[in-house]
Amino acid sequence: MFSNIGVPGLILILTLALIIFGPKKLPEIGRAMGQTLREFKKSTQELTSDVIEEFEEDKKNAKK
Repeated sequence: MFSNIGVPGLILILTLALIIFGPKKLPEIGRAMGQTLREFKKSTQELTSDVIEEFEEDKKNAKK
């Protein structure tokens, strides 16, 4: 998704974010985004593991 941005585009985005939000607010925003991504990843892993467990259960029941 972000593979087409490149280094100059990334520098421009970070500079604009620094100007818009300021140096005090930027770490808070980054921390919040990190927590959000962590929770999303955790949720998707839990969902995936639940689906895999159900699939394996159905597979065992079908063999009986």
